Amino acid sequence: MPFFAPGEDPGANFPDLLRRIGLESTALNAAYDAVALGVPHATTCVALRYDNGVVMAGDRRATAGNLISHRTMEKVVQADRHSGVAIAGSAGPAMEMVRLFQLQLEHYEKVEGSSLSLEGKANQLSAMVRGNLPAAMQGMVVVPIFAGYDLIRATGRLWDFDATGGRYEERDHVATGSGSLQASTVIKVGYRGDLSRDEAVDLAARSIWEAADTDSATGGPDALRGIYPVVAAIDADGWTRLDDSDLADRYGRIVREVNDRSEPR
Repeated sequence: MPFFAPGEDPGANFPDLLRRIGLESTALNAAYDAVALGVPHATTCVALRYDNGVVMAGDRRATAGNLISHRTMEKVVQADRHSGVAIAGSAGPAMEMVRLFQLQLEHYEKVEGSSLSLEGKANQLSAMVRGNLPAAMQGMVVVPIFAGYDLIRATGRLWDFDATGGRYEERDHVATGSGSLQASTVIKVGYRGDLSRDEAVDLAARSIWEAADTDSATGGPDALRGIYPVVAAIDADGWTRLDDSDLADRYGRIVREVNDRSEPR
């Protein structure tokens, strides 16, 4: 760690530390164009509350224009033990933002000796999204979802953001990305305030399925390649990511249900 004179120590503010040692991220040159460069874009992510926490889910497809650039991108990422981030928008800036956010939370905990509050984490991520505004004006938009378990309130909470850094706490569920309309509609129809974790996971998996069925930029489950959406639950015990074998069973049930509906009576 570098040494600072009294009054210049950035303390637990990790972005300020980077600025003071000359490692601040710079905006992309205005001459660049996101579409012309074929920048990969992450697509559909959702989050919803259940009785003891929150469930987050995101498909695995990244697109560059009309092409599939990646099939196995992980858009739902653990921020720390009791929180996670789901990303949509330009993949490169989004992944850089998440890595910096993870370091910020770790740095704060080491300097202060305690973790940042869940709302404080949402505020920090909001500042990072706002810092990306110059790049967003060039097409490099990053629009994350932040969710976690609030140890003080003993409940799950979730936030979404806009490209200017505005943060908005949602009461029950939220979706972002190109397939967010379809995904949020599925969740809205099936949501109840007393969902169990298992029911919330099923609803999140169903929302990604329906979004992929309508939105070409959203990747559904790929049984042939063994690729399934990233689904995680966060409760008082922390972050838990569901195994692909569990998701394969859940999507298998969805396939059978869809086939049963399609069969003539």
